[in-house]
Amino acid sequence: MELLQLALFLLILLCLLLGAGLWIAISLAAVGLVAMAVVHPSPGLFLASAFWEATGSWTLAALPMFIWMGEILFRTRLSEELFNGLSPWMQRIPGRLLHVNIFACGIFGAVSGSSAATCATVSKIALPELKRRGYHERTTIGSLATSGTLGILIPPSIIMVVYAVAAETSIVRVFIAGFIPGLIVMLLFSAYIVVWALLNPDKQPPPEPRIPFARKLRQSAQLIPCGLLIIAVIGSMVAGWATATEAAAFGVLGSLILAAVTGTLGWRNFLDSLKGATRMSCMIMFILAGAAFLTKAMALTGIPAALAQGVASLNLGPYGLIAILTIVYIALGTALDGVSMIVLTTSIVIPLVQLAGFDLVWFGIFIVLLVEIAQITPPVGFNLFVMQTMTGKELTEIALASLPFFCMLVATVALITAFPVTLVTGLPDLLLSR
Repeated sequence: MELLQLALFLLILLCLLLGAGLWIAISLAAVGLVAMAVVHPSPGLFLASAFWEATGSWTLAALPMFIWMGEILFRTRLSEELFNGLSPWMQRIPGRLLHVNIFACGIFGAVSGSSAATCATVSKIALPELKRRGYHERTTIGSLATSGTLGILIPPSIIMVVYAVAAETSIVRVFIAGFIPGLIVMLLFSAYIVVWALLNPDKQPPPEPRIPFARKLRQSAQLIPCGLLIIAVIGSMVAGWATATEAAAFGVLGSLILAAVTGTLGWRNFLDSLKGATRMSCMIMFILAGAAFLTKAMALTGIPAALAQGVASLNLGPYGLIAILTIVYIALGTALDGVSMIVLTTSIVIPLVQLAGFDLVWFGIFIVLLVEIAQITPPVGFNLFVMQTMTGKELTEIALASLPFFCMLVATVALITAFPVTLVTGLPDLLLSR
C-alpha cells in the first residue's frame, strides 16, 4: 500500500511539473530525485552517474548522426525528385498521384528518420502540384499528414533508436523489424485511396495523357541517388558490415554528397543542418538522461516490480495487457511527443511486457505504430501542426481528413499483434541468424 501511495504521489508530482511548463528532462530528474530520496540518503550521486551512463554510449552516437542526415536531406531537392520519379507509374491506379504521397513519404522516411521532416518535405512539393492538377484537397491533406508518420516506422528511425537504447535491445533488429509493418501501412493507405477513388469518381481530376515507357524510365532515374543512399545505410547493417552508428556515419556522408550533387550544399544550408541536428540531439539526450535517472530511482523503490506483480494478479492475459497499453499510449499521444512517451513509460512498461512473454523487438514496433497514431492525434499531433502551417487549415479539419488513415494505422497494430512472428520478428531472425 505504501508503494502505491508513493507511485500516485510521484505521478501527480510529474503531472504538476509538466503542467507548469518545466522542461521534460528536468521534470523527470526532479521526480527521480524525490523518489530516490525516499530510499537513499545521497540521491545526487545516482543523478550524476545516471546522466553519464545514459549519454556516454557508443550505440547512442547513431542518434545525432541519423538526425543530421535527415536535416541535410530536408534541405535538398530530394522530395521533388521522388515526386517526379514516382508519378509516371501511378497514372493508371485509381487515385493516381495521391499514391505518390504515400510512396514518396515511405522512401524519404527510409533516409530521414523524422516524421515531421518527412511530412514537411514531401508536402512542400506535393501540395501545390496536386492542387494545380485538381485533386481533392481533403484527401490530399489527410494522405500527406498520415504518410509523413512513415518517417519513424521505415528505418532508420530516430524513435527506434531511442526505444532500443531505453529498452536495451538491438537497434539493428528493431530497424529490420520495421520494414514489413511499414510496407503494410503503405499498402493499407493505398488500398483506402483506391476504394475512395472508385467510390468518388466525380472528385477525381480528368485522366492525363499516357506517358511513353522510355520517358517513365528516364524520370525514374531520379530515384537512383535516394535508392543508393538507402542501400548504403540499411544494406550495410543487414549485411553485418557496419553497426548502426557506422551506418549512420555512412548516411551522413552520402547525404552530403547528394546535397553537393544537387547543388543545395551551400555554407548556409550546411550550418543550418548542423544547428538543427544539434538542437534536436541535445533535447533527446537530455530527456534520455532524465528518464535514466527516474528509471534507476523507480527500480530502487521497487515500484515497477510491484506494478508488474499487481498487473499479473489481475489475470488480464497478454492481449488484455496490450489492449490496455494501446489505450494508454493513444491517450498519452494527445499530450506528449513520441520521444517523451517512450522514455516516460519504458521503466514501468518493459517489466510488464516481459512478464507477459512479448518480444522486446516486437514491442518496439508496437510502440512506434502507436507513436505514429499520436502524430495525427489532436491536440499535440506534430504532423497536424506541420500540415496546419503549410495549408492554413484548422487543426480539426486536418484531423478529420486524417481519420480514415488513422483507422488504417489501428488496423496495422491489430495485424502485428495477431501475427507477431510473421510480420515483425521473423525478418530480423531470418536476416541476422546467418
